[in-house]
Amino acid sequence: MNSRRRELMLGQVAIDSLIGVSMFIIAYILRFETGLVASPKGQPPLSNYLQLAPFVGALLPFGLWVQGAYRLGRVRSHVDDFFAVLVGGLIAIFLGLSTTLAYQTYYVPPALKELGTYEVSQLVWLLFLTLSTGACYTTRATIRTILERRWRHGVGLKRILIAGTSDVARHVVDRMLQHDELGCRIVGFVDDKAGGGHLGYRGLPLLGTLSEASEIIRRERVDQLYVALPLNEHVKMLELIETSNREFVDVKIVPDLLQVIALRARLEDLDGVPIININDVPLQGLNTVAKRVIDVAISSMALAVLSLPFAIIAALIKRTSPGSVFYHQERMGLDGRPFSVYKFRSMLENAERDTGPVWTRKDDPRRTPVGRVLRRFNIDELPQLWNVLKGDMSLVGPRPERPFFVEQFKQHVPQYMLRHKVKSGMTGWAQVHGWRGDTSIEKRIEYDLYYIQHWSIALDFKILWLTVLRGFFHRHAY
Repeated sequence: MNSRRRELMLGQVAIDSLIGVSMFIIAYILRFETGLVASPKGQPPLSNYLQLAPFVGALLPFGLWVQGAYRLGRVRSHVDDFFAVLVGGLIAIFLGLSTTLAYQTYYVPPALKELGTYEVSQLVWLLFLTLSTGACYTTRATIRTILERRWRHGVGLKRILIAGTSDVARHVVDRMLQHDELGCRIVGFVDDKAGGGHLGYRGLPLLGTLSEASEIIRRERVDQLYVALPLNEHVKMLELIETSNREFVDVKIVPDLLQVIALRARLEDLDGVPIININDVPLQGLNTVAKRVIDVAISSMALAVLSLPFAIIAALIKRTSPGSVFYHQERMGLDGRPFSVYKFRSMLENAERDTGPVWTRKDDPRRTPVGRVLRRFNIDELPQLWNVLKGDMSLVGPRPERPFFVEQFKQHVPQYMLRHKVKSGMTGWAQVHGWRGDTSIEKRIEYDLYYIQHWSIALDFKILWLTVLRGFFHRHAY
């Protein structure tokens, strides 16, 4: 399956690179050769753009890779594909603009600067984004349609046999049936429960016992055997592997670790010793850098734009209620590290002096008149843009909780602490689906873990957009 994934990924990278080069040239032609838009500065020679075309052809696949467009391990809807391609194109353009500007500023001789050798028209970039997004999305949809049509007719399919009918075996089947892009057909199961009235799973037959595996592999023309037996059947697993190695079949071992894996699992290598990382997250390396760049860019611009509204809100708070304008509170963030989160003060000064840490409730009498409005529309949270700029938080992520409540939740809610595998956020997947405030902690964790496991830049932008649509008028905002 890894080989099939690599083939699909490399093929898609080559197509995207070709699209990047060709759409960049077409954007130049539309901008300067059609005469649809005037060129006050004159028309730059095509050779300038031809020099940059290979660079752009490399940037587009890189941008798509950064935000996860080549990740075949999860189901994508057509909307997800579109946003993945769009954000990848934006990343490529951002890198192209910054790189060409830096190169032109520091390395290009004055004579070439006057010729505009490494300048790219802003309209050309916009046309490139539109054309490349449409072309990349269309090729993905076309390739998916062609492959699915071939596989429906049985062409190029890998025939899979599953050894075992336990929960882990059924989990493997569920995942395979979800991913048509892998081109697999499950022929059935083998297990020693055969003959006892066991009926297989998801309409797939139980073909025989483990001892009959060799005969079934030959009869069903099996290409790959997935061994998904429980840990207590270790001896049977070794016998089955030894038997299967006599046939022309690839053998895959699926460790029975479902009860301890909450996020993704990843196989690591320790000088030849395989190690299973049972809680891996996609937000690592360059992904972390890309997310941080977006956080800094958006939070700094938002703070600049909101400086005047912030001053007005501060004056209203100071005028209507004695006490400070801002309120800071200790929260738990990445890897359990505490930090101070900032808000506009929406309650009376020292509101928890007599009660200690408590949840805010509907019609809470501790709110100030201005605070009611701030909390109703989530405006009190906006100073957390400063936390984002500092690096304590991200724009998108699980909402940070107070250490007092974390100590309670981690004792009673399974996998609660896994939400601290990434930075806390001003908004999150759970919040845009209504799980905020005094709502189910279990459901919030479910949505937080989904976000961590399926993170991409496209998903972050989707959450930010849903926050704008839903976040300002929410029934649990009080």
